[in-house]
Amino acid sequence: MTAKNSDRSYIKKLLMIAIPMMVQNGISNFVNLLDNLMIGQVGTNALSGVAIANQLIFVFYLVIFGATAGVGIFTAQYKGKDDTDGIRYTFRFKIVFNALIAIICTLVLAFLSPVLINLFLLGEGDPADAAETLVIGVDYMHIILISLVPIGITQAYSGTLRDLGSTKVPMFSSICAIFVNLVGNFLLIYGHFGLPALGAVGAAIATVISRFVELGILVIYTGKHPALFPFIKGAFSRFSIPGKLVLRFILKALPLMANETLWSLGMTFINQCYSYRSLDSVAALNIESTIWNLMGVAFIAMGEAVGIMMGHILGAGKLDEAREKANKMRWVTVLCGIVFALIMASIAPIFPLLYNTSEYIRSLATGFILISAATMPFCAYSHASYFIIRSGGNALLTMIFDSVYTWVVTVTLAFYLSRYTTINITLMIAIVRGLEVFKALIAFFFVRSGIWIRNIVK
Repeated sequence: MTAKNSDRSYIKKLLMIAIPMMVQNGISNFVNLLDNLMIGQVGTNALSGVAIANQLIFVFYLVIFGATAGVGIFTAQYKGKDDTDGIRYTFRFKIVFNALIAIICTLVLAFLSPVLINLFLLGEGDPADAAETLVIGVDYMHIILISLVPIGITQAYSGTLRDLGSTKVPMFSSICAIFVNLVGNFLLIYGHFGLPALGAVGAAIATVISRFVELGILVIYTGKHPALFPFIKGAFSRFSIPGKLVLRFILKALPLMANETLWSLGMTFINQCYSYRSLDSVAALNIESTIWNLMGVAFIAMGEAVGIMMGHILGAGKLDEAREKANKMRWVTVLCGIVFALIMASIAPIFPLLYNTSEYIRSLATGFILISAATMPFCAYSHASYFIIRSGGNALLTMIFDSVYTWVVTVTLAFYLSRYTTINITLMIAIVRGLEVFKALIAFFFVRSGIWIRNIVK
């Protein structure tokens, strides 16, 4: 096979993995947009309360993602090696590990949610609005916590299937859950067809129901198709994992879980810095993040697909190909970032008009969206680089690139600007987000060095 045909083959495989994830994430974020619009119609305080609660739940998502991804490095490389037993062991580990994490996070958030949510309400603003936002956020959080264990087990299933390159089943289960969530929101937020109008609490109930639906579909479909997913054969009959493998999984999972936890806490702290400067920024950032998530689905899915493909290449022992394919796949991801950044910038003045909020908050949101659009191509480059670096299992390098950079550089600057300067919130966000350019430059040198090129399942 010529080099050109080989590149086309890899790009084709990359797209086959990425496109279902794009569809899944795109639909999910579109429904999140509708959720935000529905909750936004209830009022700005409801919008802010739900946004803050979801910021804390976001930390849990990233913890679970890190735990699943740490073991997923082995899953992807076992796939390249055609080792079904190895895949089965990783699946079992994910089930137990994710469930334990979910239980711990549920207990922590159940007791500390009022304190944590209140940290976002210390900035300048109306005390009455802050009090109402706190009540809404806590009520929403306490219901959402019911879904944390199902989410953990869902990630064990969907993460394993994605690591194997089978992204259509997680896409289908997610779309079904999204549909349930959307219908539930319509019925419970406003109280249609005789049901009570529960506002933000109704949105939480709908989300919990949808999470159980998603898990049920994954469990039933995977269990009924052992020919497609051989690892599921006997996966629960002898639920054991060799001790040496458990230790290896933990040694990979814990650093990556720590990385995702530290990174997500860093992002949460940065948002707290923004809210310290202005409570109005909480609602405006929620509007901006909604459109960012919708426009970012392409490069986010491509980046994750690049990591899966690199894991397969490394697991198959094709170490010489790894660097060359990584660079070419990364630029495909950047192209996605550029295209959607242009779309995002073009709708920046229009999108905030969909929300029932003040003209000032809409103006802030427009500025935030334009800043995000300007930095999206750099985020795409860094995102793909992160998954490339992680695919070889080098946890230390991954942490330096991701969470260490976030806390040492980004968090430090955000804290200083929020507490020791008087610059306006839009300029502050522009400066902090602009650091993505320097992170992309670091990514260039890290990937180019080849230090991440390792086979860990020999």
